[in-house]
Amino acid sequence: MGTNGSTMLEPLRQGLPPLDPAAVSSAASCALPARYEAVREARQFTRVTLDQWEIGDRFDDVCLVVSELVTNALRHALPSDTPRGDEQGPPVRLHLMRWTSRLVCAVRDPSHDSPVAGDSEDFAAESGRGLF
Repeated sequence: MGTNGSTMLEPLRQGLPPLDPAAVSSAASCALPARYEAVREARQFTRVTLDQWEIGDRFDDVCLVVSELVTNALRHALPSDTPRGDEQGPPVRLHLMRWTSRLVCAVRDPSHDSPVAGDSEDFAAESGRGLF
């Protein structure tokens, strides 16, 4: 996330017990290059991680979220002059954090801008709806 993650995630936490970073039971992350094949790499990393945590049965749901977050970071958060396919310094990082009863998927990118919801109310649109 380009801005302070705790500020951006605050609306998601409303009504939920606070997350104590020290109480994370498992965490994993991987660096992803600036190419669209990185989405496949993120899914593979997610499958292996969830299987290791013995929650592989949640893969389909988590994979959808991970794919969407990584795709959005590659599409919208990288500077336009970022070379696609360049193996130099991965600009995107996927984080999976597991608590006893919660899994958090987060993607960090180099942008300093917060994500912006699309202006379109077209729920049939193939893009611009985010994770509605």
